[in-house]
Amino acid sequence: MKQYLENSEFINWNCPEILEMARRLKGNLSTDTEIAKACFEYVRDTIKHSWDFQIDIITCKASDVLNHKTGYCYSQSHLLAALLRANEIPAGLCYQRLSLAGDGAPFCLHGLNAVYLNDFGWYRIDPRGNKEGVEAKFTPPIEQLAFSTEGRLETDIQGIWPEPLPVIVKTLLKYNTCMAIYENLPDVEVYS
Repeated sequence: MKQYLENSEFINWNCPEILEMARRLKGNLSTDTEIAKACFEYVRDTIKHSWDFQIDIITCKASDVLNHKTGYCYSQSHLLAALLRANEIPAGLCYQRLSLAGDGAPFCLHGLNAVYLNDFGWYRIDPRGNKEGVEAKFTPPIEQLAFSTEGRLETDIQGIWPEPLPVIVKTLLKYNTCMAIYENLPDVEVYS
């Protein structure tokens, strides 16, 4: 579990702003499930998805996401992992491969989280922000993610990563507008 609690360049939970927000979200809550839900709902409901709101501030580091209150799904998941880790709750990153149009190519990765809860084990949560047609919730042990994988090449990519995939970091650091990111969304090959 140690790797899912570590501070790193992009999940930089030991910066003062993240530590303070993690402390505030914990408040008087006592269980890891209550604390995780508070962190999840904060990111889902407070951090604006860059594409949904057409915000041209591109973030990657958790501290930048918190500071600017915006990020693509990948960045939102970095902040959620940081808030959870700052509260000593193991958290990692997960990915789905989704069709942008819902019916085939082009495809892209979608970022979300997995959190280790004492009563449930690993549980996936999606902090990307709700909107019409998207309703992610925290209801362990039942997952309610923002998106389901249905198409032939759509898939839940197996694994829980302690750090962002290199293709995610490369994309977020290379482009500086929400449109440029959208036109170059990261993807990985899958085989049916």
